[in-house]
Amino acid sequence: MTEPERPRLSPMTTGLRGRCPRCGEGPMFRGYLTLRDSCPACGLSYDFADPADGPAFFGMSVVGLVGMGLFMWFEFTVHPPVWVHMVVTMPLLVLGCLGVLRPLKGWLVAEQYVHKAAEAQWDSVGGHGDGSKWR
Repeated sequence: MTEPERPRLSPMTTGLRGRCPRCGEGPMFRGYLTLRDSCPACGLSYDFADPADGPAFFGMSVVGLVGMGLFMWFEFTVHPPVWVHMVVTMPLLVLGCLGVLRPLKGWLVAEQYVHKAAEAQWDSVGGHGDGSKWR
């Protein structure tokens, strides 16, 4: 049985919305960050997906750069005491990181699907010749 021809969907839009990268309809996530085993709409198995720490790294980098810019602007214009930063700035940074984590994870999974990412396959597993030159 051959798989039906499907139009190529944008990994950016499907991933950021948390939708299946193949059909664009089924939800990709079971919980906040937990991937489903497969798409309920088209049956795509998400066994290929392994975004690892990528979403956290990109999320912290983007939120950190923007957050530190806003932090410095706030510090230099308002001059608040330190406790204001602990009550306002730190929770905003944490919420910002948590807010971008799911869309970034969805986007990376969709990119892995589009580019057919797989675990590295090595032709050689340590046998680099017979070593005859070194005897």
